[in-house]
Amino acid sequence: METKTKPELIALYEELLNNPCVLDMRESAEAIKTAFYKLHRAETEAQRAAWNGEGEFVPAHNPDEAKFKELTAIYRQKRDEAHAVAEADREGNLAKKLAIIEELKALIESGETVGSTFNAFRELQQRWRDAGPVPASATKDLWETYHHHVENFYSYIKINRELRDLDLKKNLEAKILLAEAAEALLLEPSIVNAFHKLQKLHDDWRETGPVAEEHKETIWERFKEASARINKAHQAHFEEIKEEQKRNLDLKSELCQKVEAIVAEPRTTHADWDRAGERILEIQKVWKTIGFAPKKENARIYERFRSACDMFFAQKREFYGSVKGEMESNLEAKKELCAIAESLSSSEDWKGTADELIALQARWKETGPVPRKYSDALWKRFRAACDKFFEAKNAHFDTREGDYKLNLEKKRALLDAAVARGFENVTFEQIKEFQRAWGEVGFVPIKQKESIQKRYKDTVDRMFASLRGGEQQRSMDRFRERVGRGGSSRSERDRLYTKIKQLEADIATLENNIGFFKNAESLVAEVQAKIDKALAEKELLVEKINIIDQNSD
Repeated sequence: METKTKPELIALYEELLNNPCVLDMRESAEAIKTAFYKLHRAETEAQRAAWNGEGEFVPAHNPDEAKFKELTAIYRQKRDEAHAVAEADREGNLAKKLAIIEELKALIESGETVGSTFNAFRELQQRWRDAGPVPASATKDLWETYHHHVENFYSYIKINRELRDLDLKKNLEAKILLAEAAEALLLEPSIVNAFHKLQKLHDDWRETGPVAEEHKETIWERFKEASARINKAHQAHFEEIKEEQKRNLDLKSELCQKVEAIVAEPRTTHADWDRAGERILEIQKVWKTIGFAPKKENARIYERFRSACDMFFAQKREFYGSVKGEMESNLEAKKELCAIAESLSSSEDWKGTADELIALQARWKETGPVPRKYSDALWKRFRAACDKFFEAKNAHFDTREGDYKLNLEKKRALLDAAVARGFENVTFEQIKEFQRAWGEVGFVPIKQKESIQKRYKDTVDRMFASLRGGEQQRSMDRFRERVGRGGSSRSERDRLYTKIKQLEADIATLENNIGFFKNAESLVAEVQAKIDKALAEKELLVEKINIIDQNSD
C-alpha cells in the first residue's frame, strides 16, 4: 500500500466496493484508508512548510480527498446494511437452533426404534451445523443447552452400542483432526490470522458430538493446550503493540513539549523566527517517523501537537504583520546602501574606500530584514558592488607584489656585495654610500620585511664596529706616543685605575640584575650588551695603565 499513489488507492477502493461480501473487506478497506490519509497529511504538511507565513494557512483544495470521502461513505453504507442483514440472519438462525433443540428434546422422549431415532438425531445434527451463526450474546448459552441435550441423547436413548461406538469413534477422529489443525496454527507466521482461524476451529469443536468417556479428557486437553499457546501468543502480540504505542505516546508528548517551549520563547527579529521555524519543521519530520499512540490517546495527542504548531505559525503571521511597515523602511535603507556601494565600486582610493565599504557592510548587518521577495536580489546587488571594488584592489596590489619581490632581490644583492667586499678598513663614506643605496630601493613583501631588515642592521653594525675598531687602534697609538714623550703622570694612572674599579662594580651589578630577567629576553639582551661594552672599556683602560707602567720603568 505504501508504494501506491492516491489515484491508485482510489481505484483500488472502487474495485473493493464491487465485492458483494462487504463484511470480508474490513481489513483491506482500513489499510487503504490508512495509506491514503498518510499521503494526504504529507501533502498538507509540505504545503504548510512552503507557506510564507502571511495570512491564514488554508490547504489547497484536493479533489482526491473529496472522491475518497465519497467512496468511504458508500463503504460505510454497504457495511451497515450488511451488518443489519447479518444480524437478521443470526436472529433467524437462533430461532432455527432453538427449534432444533426442542425437536432433540422430543426425540429423546419419543421412544421410537433405535434405527429411526438415530437417523433423526443425525438429521438434527446436520440441520444444526447448517443453520449458521447466531447473535454473539446467545452463542454460549445456546451451545451449552444443545450440548446438554446431545449428551442426554447418548446417555438415555437405548441405541445399538455398535452404532453408538461408531459415532463416538467418528467424533474422536474429527476432534483429533481439529486438535492437529490447532497445533499446526502454532507455525502460522501471522499470530492474528492464527487467532482468527482458531475461533473457527472452536466453532467446529462445539458442533462435533461427544467422544468415548476414556478419550474425552485427553483430546480436550490436547486441543485446549494448543489453543492456550495461540491465545497467549496473541495476547503477547497485542501487549507488545500496546507497549510500543505507550512509547510512541511518550515520544510524541516530548515533541509536544518542545513545540510548546518554542511557542513560549520570546522572538523579536526575523532571524529568530527563521531559526524557530526550522526547529518546528525538524520536529514535524520526527513526528512523522513515530507510529500510532494508544487508540484512546492518539487523537488527543495529535490535536495537542497540531494546536501547538498552529499557535506558532499564528504568532509568526502576527509578527510579520506588525513589522511589515518596518520592513518597507529597511528596504529603502538597503536600496540606499546599494547605491552608495555602487558609487564607490570604481574608486582607486584603496585604503579610504575599503574602510567606507567595510562600514557600509556593518550598516547592512545592522539594518533589519526586508520583504522576502526582495531579500536575495537586494543582497546580490550590494555584494556585487563590494566585490567589484575589492577585486580591483586585489588586482592592483597583486601588481605591486611583483615590484616588492624585485626590490627584495635588489636588497639581497646589496647585502651580498657588502659581505663579499669585507669589513676591514671600511670608511665612513663607504657606510654612508651603502645606506643611501639601500634607502633608494623600495618596499619588499611584508613576510620578508623583518628578516631582510635584520640582515641590513647586522651588516651596518659590523661596518661601524670595524670603523670603531680602527679608530680605537689609532687612539691607542696616539696615547702611547704621548706617554712616550712624558705626557702622562701618576695622577692620570690613578684616575684610570679608579675608573676600572667603577666599571668592575657596574659589571657586578649588571650581572646580578640579569638573574631577575629570566623570562624577559629583550631586557636580558640589553643588559648583556651593557656588560660587554663595560668589559671592552675596562680592557682598554687596563692596556693604557700597562703603557704608563712600561714607560715609567
